[in-house]
Amino acid sequence: MENGNNLHLSTDLLLILKPGQQEAAMQAQCTLKQLEYFLAAAESGTIRAAAERCHVSPVGLGVALTELERALGAQLLHRRRAKGITLTPEGRDVLPMARAITAQATELQLTLDSRSGAVTGTLHLGCLTGIASMLMPEICDTFAKQHPSLSIDFREGSPEALFSALEEGELEVAFLYERDLPQSLDWIQVIEMAPYVIVAADHPLATRTSIDLKELIHEPLIRLSIPPIATRLTPSSATEGAQREAYTVSSVELMRNLVGRGLGYAVLGQRSPISVTAEGRPIHVLEINDDIPPVRVVLAFARGMRLPPRARAVAEFVEALHAAEHVPASSV
Repeated sequence: MENGNNLHLSTDLLLILKPGQQEAAMQAQCTLKQLEYFLAAAESGTIRAAAERCHVSPVGLGVALTELERALGAQLLHRRRAKGITLTPEGRDVLPMARAITAQATELQLTLDSRSGAVTGTLHLGCLTGIASMLMPEICDTFAKQHPSLSIDFREGSPEALFSALEEGELEVAFLYERDLPQSLDWIQVIEMAPYVIVAADHPLATRTSIDLKELIHEPLIRLSIPPIATRLTPSSATEGAQREAYTVSSVELMRNLVGRGLGYAVLGQRSPISVTAEGRPIHVLEINDDIPPVRVVLAFARGMRLPPRARAVAEFVEALHAAEHVPASSV
């Protein structure tokens, strides 16, 4: 195993060990990498998931954990076949200190990176499931190729899961909608999108290029359950009367397919370069004449955190890529 980044054990860490364990631990050293693997295992719940997160083999990660336990003279994890892993009492005590040590090491690296402007290290990035297909392919491909010294570790998820991961330090940054962010997070705006309407190509309104929302009040709505489109930017938010909802879905692709079949209209924020659905049915864009707020995508992070150069770089990349997103487009 790797011999670099050796750490002499802190007094706080030694205090939680039993006297016999302390003597053995004082003669040993652990590494930052071993602590990172321990955190990944504790947070992921399985050796395999932790290995995927750390981009190493399960065997290699398991050996590193064994060496960490040997260095500390204490068992930190219960490994149960087919049932994942759980923390021992010693493991639960070590976990917050391991987080603190790795956070301090990260802060040190941030200080050095900020002076050089280097885009290096591992970017622990989150992204809302609803916008991941719009952002992550370009980030994992084009952006990653622009910064070969950078490793990208990303996860997609719900707003609540990403909020928690940011607050717990499991993620550095995450792409979220600006609306309803908790007070524990700061953010920088990266995309501003003008909402628009899509209808089937043979819909009576498909001869138009724009529309007032009140004209759709009696049309069946295919509602997207993902905020913020789910809670505003529909006719009922701009006009009086009962909105006729046909379906509520959580997938943009399903929404487009239903619209393409003529089962209703939909309101979207993110633009697509193609004007046909996944089923090959044509759809038509209608720009919205009403004065309604744009949809904003932000890069969020824990309040008070200093963004590393890699996080600022990905924000600038996405902002430049979608600089014209708020400008009405002629295709979906």
